[in-house]
Amino acid sequence: QMQLVESGGGLVQAGGSLRLSCTASGRIFSINHWSWYRQAPGKEREFVAGIVSGGTTKYSDAVKGRFTISRENVKNMAYLQMNSLKPEDTAVYYCKGNVAWGDFWGQGTQVTVSS
Repeated sequence: QMQLVESGGGLVQAGGSLRLSCTASGRIFSINHWSWYRQAPGKEREFVAGIVSGGTTKYSDAVKGRFTISRENVKNMAYLQMNSLKPEDTAVYYCKGNVAWGDFWGQGTQVTVSS
């Protein structure tokens, strides 16, 4: 079974930056798409950014221009560079890896942006 583990979350002031990482371990399968989602308290989980195997990326309007998703296939990792962070970016961030037969999710990492 493949596991995904996020890291890099923490507390940052508004305007600051964080870089989240997601690492695949265990029985690793070929990951077609990597995605990042987030869930704020009292809200539903929402899409943040995604990247397909060819490198095409997609972002939610809320983060476009501030966040950058990338992947490193050799290391089975994905990243989310978050710049110009705002208090409304506060949430638990989850990575998702899509393989041929389904999706794998990480356990989440907390990002808190203070004003």
